[in-house]
Parts: sequence; structure tokens; C-alpha cells
Amino acid sequence: MSYHGYVALQGRGLVALPSELRRRLGLDAAGTQMEITEREDGVIELRPTIAVPADQAWFWTERWQQREREVDAHISAGDMTSHQSTDDFLSALDALADQASTER
Repeated sequence: MSYHGYVALQGRGLVALPSELRRRLGLDAAGTQMEITEREDGVIELRPTIAVPADQAWFWTERWQQREREVDAHISAGDMTSHQSTDDFLSALDALADQASTER
């Protein structure tokens, strides 16, 4: 679902988003943050933003997100191994370590 409409600038440059849009996107809470980007073509973009606790900011770095996308691609391609228990997992790690040591 998308929205198209017009808003008027109020005093001090305030913009009020239409209530239907705020409700649908969960933007009704006081203090909700929006990211604003001015593009070179003159378009102003607003994106709802969720505040991230400082101790979790590492997860949202571009490097970490790239790694997450790589993992998602491996999973989608079926390039993974699943283990039913911790013991199975540890046995598989031991087998990989043994294989690596014999290949040296």
C-alpha cells in the first residue's frame, strides 16, 4: 500500500504527516525518529528510524550487514549443515579439525 498526498509546512518548518499514514506505519508515538535525506535531484526523503542501543550498533554497520547477506545467500542456496545436538555439532567440528590437520 502506498500513499500520495500533500502536506503544508507549519510554523518553524514543522510538517505534520497525515494521521492515516502515521497509524499504518506505527509513527504515532511521541519521539519517533525519522531519517531525512536530501537527494541531488531535489527530492526530500523521510524514513522511519528505530533508535538502536549503543551496545548493539555494531550489528547495523555496513560490514556486518554485508556478512548477514552472505549468510542469507548460503542458507538460500542450501550451502549449510544442520546439527540436531551440541554433541553432533562438536563432533562435526572435530572431524573438520582432523581433516584440516591431515591436509597440511
